[in-house]
Amino acid sequence: MQRASVLTLPTCTSCNRVISPDEKAVRFPCPSCNRITIWRCEICRELSRTYVCSVCGFEGP
Repeated sequence: MQRASVLTLPTCTSCNRVISPDEKAVRFPCPSCNRITIWRCEICRELSRTYVCSVCGFEGP
């Protein structure tokens, strides 16, 4: 018997919304500590909403 694989979708670091696979989102390492991946959804990118790194507290546009 095969196990079903579980797909976990990323969430936006700014608004915590689930990012769909067809969305024009971006991901990048924290510019300050480089320890976590920052995910930005299309809407937060367009509106230049801030994000905060959960590890070092870096705040970006």
